[in-house]
Amino acid sequence: MTTTTGTTTTTGTDAARRAAAFLRISVALQTLTIFLQAVSAGVLLSSSHGELLHGIGARVMYGASMLYVLAAVLAWRPGGGPARPIGYASGFLVLASVQVVLGIARVPSVHVPLGVLMFGLSVLALAHHTMGAPREVRR
Repeated sequence: MTTTTGTTTTTGTDAARRAAAFLRISVALQTLTIFLQAVSAGVLLSSSHGELLHGIGARVMYGASMLYVLAAVLAWRPGGGPARPIGYASGFLVLASVQVVLGIARVPSVHVPLGVLMFGLSVLALAHHTMGAPREVRR
């Protein structure tokens, strides 16, 4: 923050920090929703309410994946960060789309392993964004 005659203005570095924080939060939310999908899949096997819970969770997980794409774009363009996370987020959205289609088509032989893969990739992305070395803002 810079102060000029008693007024406070936001610098580009502050915007970059906020964008990076939004990116971390969106990846954490995505990872959490995928984990909850695994839990609801277990409920699906043992309860009549599991299908409804898993269906609602699928919509929330898909929304979290779209939020990840938005956060990656905002961290890149206005935030001045690298463009690479946009590719990761977009690829993840494609995987989420395939996962939803496989779930609707009831193809558990691919749906379940893909869910495990997605959780692992999301955990890796979360670790990368939270534990990665701090980087300077690229211009």
